Amino acid sequence: MPPRRKLSDLDRGKAIGWLQDGVAARQVAQRLAVAPSVIIRLKQRFHATGRVQERQRSGRPRVTTQREDRFIQRQAMQQRMATTNNIRQRLQATTNTVVSGQTIRNRLHNFGLRARRPVRGTTLTANHRAARRAWCTQHVRWQRQPVVLLTDESRFCLEPAYGRIRVWRRRGERFAEGAVLERQRFGGGSVMVWGGISTRLRTPLYHVVGNLTGVRYQNEILQPLVVPALQAIGPRAILQDDNAPPHRSAAVNTFIQQARVNKMLWPANSPDLNPTEHMWDELCRRVQRHHPPPANLGQLLQLRNGSSRSGMEFTEHSYAT
Repeated sequence: MPPRRKLSDLDRGKAIGWLQDGVAARQVAQRLAVAPSVIIRLKQRFHATGRVQERQRSGRPRVTTQREDRFIQRQAMQQRMATTNNIRQRLQATTNTVVSGQTIRNRLHNFGLRARRPVRGTTLTANHRAARRAWCTQHVRWQRQPVVLLTDESRFCLEPAYGRIRVWRRRGERFAEGAVLERQRFGGGSVMVWGGISTRLRTPLYHVVGNLTGVRYQNEILQPLVVPALQAIGPRAILQDDNAPPHRSAAVNTFIQQARVNKMLWPANSPDLNPTEHMWDELCRRVQRHHPPPANLGQLLQLRNGSSRSGMEFTEHSYAT
């Protein structure tokens, strides 16, 4: 719901002028971006009192002035991550006005500002942004129609980070059974898998045990999985992978040239450009929805492989198109 707009004396005068010129109240409300009921009440008040100013109201007076309200807004816009306590302290240090944190939130709400969880992004320099823009400009109207095999690795934790969660409890039940979120250290372990997708096929999910080096990437993924997939796609197939050190090692580059694999240049720090991130997100959601949840890494791998009990669709398929 959009924030409620308060009319100034100038806006009220304009509204009365338009009404006297024969403009409908609904059209006046649209011009001033307010509800029609606001204009109707303003018209009634003007006919009854001959004034457009708001009448004096009883109740607690406002603690802050309009100038201080604008100061609060500027502080929030200049430093988006500032807390209400930080803004309150700056207001007190600048204007010597003491307010509560709720007052700060109320003023920000009046300006349409709400506290929300920020979107997590990758740190990008000016060169990174220029390279990403150039890559997007090159491929936004790609006239060729090759089939790109999009590949990536992802790590699945036994206990994923749940972020902000809430628990329903009564007073005195802080440590009650069922109200305590039990977590293992280091997330209880994790598994790393590699996978690839295209418009024609998808590769099996490969479980990467230990650290993935360039030699392992060549022997365990490129030779047995990537090359057959590209051959099944056709001669115009293109391989896409990111700039992780194992993908750019000397051994891998030599193998790519010898196998005559067409490889797509990928801008640095651009994981969000890869559609496989949506695949990992969907797979993670399916694992989290499974009941009961996996209790150990073996059960997590079983869900990854797609057993008949889990109903997972990410099974190991052949390369037949």
